[in-house]
Amino acid sequence: MLGAGLIKIRGDQCWQDLTCMDFHYETQPVPNPVAYFLHRSPWWFHRFETLSNHFLELVVPFFIFLGRRMCIVHGALQVLFQVVLIISGNLSFLNWLTIVPSLACFDDATLGGLFPSGPGRLKDQVLKIQEEETRGAGAPRTRGSVARGTVNLALGILVAWLSIPVVLNLLSPRQVMNSSFNPLRIVNTYGAFGSITRERTEVILQGTASANASAPDSAWEDYEFKCKPGDPRRRPCLISPYHHRLDWLMWFAAFQTYEHNEWIIHLAGKLLANDAQALSLLARNPFEGRDPPRWVRGEHYRYKFSRPGGRHAAEGKWWIRRRLGPYFPPLSRQDLRGYFTSREWPYPEPE
Repeated sequence: MLGAGLIKIRGDQCWQDLTCMDFHYETQPVPNPVAYFLHRSPWWFHRFETLSNHFLELVVPFFIFLGRRMCIVHGALQVLFQVVLIISGNLSFLNWLTIVPSLACFDDATLGGLFPSGPGRLKDQVLKIQEEETRGAGAPRTRGSVARGTVNLALGILVAWLSIPVVLNLLSPRQVMNSSFNPLRIVNTYGAFGSITRERTEVILQGTASANASAPDSAWEDYEFKCKPGDPRRRPCLISPYHHRLDWLMWFAAFQTYEHNEWIIHLAGKLLANDAQALSLLARNPFEGRDPPRWVRGEHYRYKFSRPGGRHAAEGKWWIRRRLGPYFPPLSRQDLRGYFTSREWPYPEPE
């Protein structure tokens, strides 16, 4: 949490101006239906959200060192924070996993009220187990307990040693996020949304059965992904904690070029062959039950949320989109033969 907070303060100016939440809900990787409405919150609410984020990521982590009560407050605030993030966005399993270490802040006395009490009930059974462990604390240590203690100590020393570059990275003004400093990848540095995109762009993949891709009467049909924005009338999805990896990658591809993301050309080749495995990652194949498309292209669009209650929303549109231009030109299987061969990729054959 501290790493995520520091990367924001050192990153995009909007985190210091308290304006990042003006854009986040619309431009996050895979918005959900709640984000559609939160995006239209008043400006003061977005400022409050940004300030709360700084407090939760930069201040609250230190509560864990301030005694039992503040540790419990830390756990409660962090769990609540993650629940809010789960409700407001599709950040896959990330927030669910972040809840797990926060649970260690709640001791038996804190959680006791959640479980039944009385003779033979769960709390009574746990109490007896603890009493037995206390009575056995003075017993001679077995070889197994010594071995286990040695392994635990060695692991603790290893984690402490591997944490040194992570801590130094946190203290560095040139902090990097989401990186590993050793091949074991046991201890890593983390950070999220160090920069916020101001506009949402999408790559829309299209195919046509026309023999001439340049003909004015060519009918181009959209491929629909399982979750990412495509058809403006389709409601944003709700998939957390599940993760559609391809949809996530398409978000990154949209604010780069296809030269930076060669895999998207590989995907186009698969679509030209109606590859079943590739199509299983999509929600809609416009050429299902038909011959594969002769051409596939990528179109670049700017997407904005429609205004709830506005004209576009009344037409059933969650999104308003405007074409920016081509993302990659129309490609046929024959065009891609040399491209695939040079990269030693299997050439896609129609199924």
